[in-house]
Amino acid sequence: MPSLLDSAITAARTAGRIQRDNFETELGVGEMLAYDIKLELDVSCQRAITEILLGDHPHSGVLGEEGSAGDPSADLQWIVDPIDGTVNYFYGIPHFCTSIALRRAGEIVLGVIYDPMQDELFTVEKGDGARKNGQPIRVSTRAALADAVITVGFSKSAESIKAGGERYLRLAHQVRKTRMLGSAALAMAYIAAGRLDAYLEESISLWDVAAGWLMVEEAGGAVRVTGDPDASKFSICASNGLLQGLC
Repeated sequence: MPSLLDSAITAARTAGRIQRDNFETELGVGEMLAYDIKLELDVSCQRAITEILLGDHPHSGVLGEEGSAGDPSADLQWIVDPIDGTVNYFYGIPHFCTSIALRRAGEIVLGVIYDPMQDELFTVEKGDGARKNGQPIRVSTRAALADAVITVGFSKSAESIKAGGERYLRLAHQVRKTRMLGSAALAMAYIAAGRLDAYLEESISLWDVAAGWLMVEEAGGAVRVTGDPDASKFSICASNGLLQGLC
């Protein structure tokens, strides 16, 4: 039986191949929302991921953006976002990924984030650090907001957009640059790798950030959330742990 991490890596790479093969082709749309797009490919990728994870570890469960599978009461729960950055994908912007985390008895213990267009595989296991393509990574050492590059996400409710906008206006004048990249999971991976210094969003779901959460912490950074991560939405502030005045 493959290890838990090996299964997650295989599943993420399999979904990545599906995404590469279908990138900039005519895509089937499952649902076109005011602020989001649900692709048939999201479902196909999650189905492929689920088959691998439950095939290797049948006594586990899968909690995914496109639905759940397996044993919902199992100690081992996979938390899956098959395509984080679906809108980017649909518009032909090559910045998206697959995110897979494993929660054991309520605690996130490993994560995989795979960017198929850059062929970058970010992995993490609790207590063993974070890696990019097998090499250890660490958060940046930038401690001054004036030196920092931060990324922000704007959610869909009027309340969260207002709160996020107010915080953005406050921080935009204090940091070196701001970015809106469209993938929460890759934002977290980039913080872990020292490329970005912080990521903030007022309303996010667990499958978007579960793998990245552990990745940032194991790379030496800090993650602060407001609200219940098991609720449908909560707010997040992830950083290198050195910047003050963000959260």
